[in-house]
Amino acid sequence: MNDAAAFLPTLLCIGLLMAVTVALLAAFRIPHRAAPALAILRGAVQLAGISLILGQVITNPVWVGAALLVMFFVAAATAARRLGWTWGRLGLVSGAMAAGILVALTIDFGTGAIAFTPRYALALGGIVIGNAMTIATLAGRQFSEAVNARWEEVEAWLALGATRRQSTLELARGAVYAALIPSTDQTKTTGLVTLPGAFVGAIFGGLSPLEAGRFQIVVLASIMAAGSVTAVVLIRVLAPVKVRPARPR
Repeated sequence: MNDAAAFLPTLLCIGLLMAVTVALLAAFRIPHRAAPALAILRGAVQLAGISLILGQVITNPVWVGAALLVMFFVAAATAARRLGWTWGRLGLVSGAMAAGILVALTIDFGTGAIAFTPRYALALGGIVIGNAMTIATLAGRQFSEAVNARWEEVEAWLALGATRRQSTLELARGAVYAALIPSTDQTKTTGLVTLPGAFVGAIFGGLSPLEAGRFQIVVLASIMAAGSVTAVVLIRVLAPVKVRPARPR
């Protein structure tokens, strides 16, 4: 089967899945119902482009480093937009994500658990960056929504003499906890409910199941560490609110 013929079932599959997604969301009058389909199309185009590029540069450390930087800044900008775009917010999200990512990857490669090669740096770095973005978005949105919903309680604490940080302390802790729930559940159920992509990909790449499992648990631990640092740093800065925050879009 030639390459063109091999892609026909894939195109049919994606088209049907997109149709199901849009039709169901339209039937329930969900806002922005076309957004998932557009995200799939955009992701397909981006994956096609990055696949062609990485096939040529995956062993070049300079180009791999450049690719990781692009991934990071796109991820930070995406999270910042979700939390209400300002340049200051972009700087905050970037700093929080960078702290979490650097802590996790420094431990991964510094301990020798993962070989510090361009191939592994790209694979592990991309996974950790993507998950740090998601956790930053979840933490920031959860905090803003909680403060909005309980603004009268925050004002009452301030009226009683609490500092701005003290008035939102429980909301901040709750936001960090909520942001980590998806990653925590994914980690707890790995091997029982799901076979993660990194694990399956490693096996398809020729690693033994034992070696693939070792790589996957490092990935999951890295996500948890990077996400925890990202969420705590982000919420630590957001927590002392001066005014009622705008609801995230």
